[in-house]
Amino acid sequence: MFLLTFNNLKKQMIHNGSLSLQKHRYVIIGISGGSGAGKTTLVNYAANLLGKNETLILSQDRYYKHLPALSFEERCLINFDHPDALDLDLLAAHVVQLQKGNSIKSPVYSFEQHLRMDDIEVFHPKKYILIEGILVFAHAPLRKLFDYKLYIDADIDKRIERRVKRDVSTRGRTKEEVLTRFENTLHTMHNQFIAPHQSASDMVIKNNDLNFAKDQMHLWIETVIK
Repeated sequence: MFLLTFNNLKKQMIHNGSLSLQKHRYVIIGISGGSGAGKTTLVNYAANLLGKNETLILSQDRYYKHLPALSFEERCLINFDHPDALDLDLLAAHVVQLQKGNSIKSPVYSFEQHLRMDDIEVFHPKKYILIEGILVFAHAPLRKLFDYKLYIDADIDKRIERRVKRDVSTRGRTKEEVLTRFENTLHTMHNQFIAPHQSASDMVIKNNDLNFAKDQMHLWIETVIK
C-alpha cells in the first residue's frame, strides 16, 4: 500500500507537470508538524539523502519578531507558538528571492534573550530548499511557494518528551516551564494552526520510531523528489 500511494502521487505530479525539474530550477519543500515531532532530525536526514552540497535548510526559528522595546519579562510572556510571533512575510519574501536565484540575508535569533542578534547569515540558493518549522503551513503566502508539503507527525507523549529534552538542553528552559507551556498554549496552538494542515500535505511521516520514520523519508525522496 505504501508503494502504491507513492506511485499514485507520482502519476498525479507528472500529470500536473510539477515533477519535472526542467520546469523548476529549485525544488522548495515545506516541512511542518507539531512541536517535538522530530522535524529537525528528519530534515537533516533528508538533506543527507538529497546531498548536503545541494540542499539549503532554512528554519522559521530565525524569523521570530524583534521586539527590543519590550522588557525581557514582557518578551517571556509572548506566545511563541502563535503565527503572530513570527515575521512570516519576511520568510516568504526570502523564499521568493531564493526561488529567483538570489541570495538572502537571514536574521539570527536568540531564544535566551527573545531577540534577534546583531549578526546576519547570508544564504545562497541550492537545488533543494527545505523550509522547516511548526508554523510554515499557517501562512498562506508562504505555503503557496512550496512545491511539496511534508508533515511530520508523532504521538503527544513523544512530542512532549522531545520538547522537554530540547528546550532544557539548548534554550535555557526548565522542565516545569516546558510542561506548563505545553499545557497552557502548545496544545491549543497545535490544534488551531498546525494539525489542520496535515490532511492537505503531500506526505505525512509518522515519527514515533526514528528508524521507521527515516525509512519513510528515504522512500519518499527516492520515489517522488529525486
